[in-house]
Amino acid sequence: MATEVIVKKWGNSMGIILPKELVEKEQLRENKKIFIDIIKEADFSDIFGLVKNRKMSGQKMKDISRKEWEN
Repeated sequence: MATEVIVKKWGNSMGIILPKELVEKEQLRENKKIFIDIIKEADFSDIFGLVKNRKMSGQKMKDISRKEWEN
């Protein structure tokens, strides 16, 4: 089950709080080992900002995107 959580600072560490619904659905208990896949949220604001402020062809936009992905 995928769910969105926010990472928060806990002393010198980082932690997340699991929603009650997820805990109940997965029957999680204290000291139970689980595995977590981390998928970061993508930030395309710098690319979309270019489109908003300028007239640009679709091809030029693709070229800029490819150049960024190569780095």
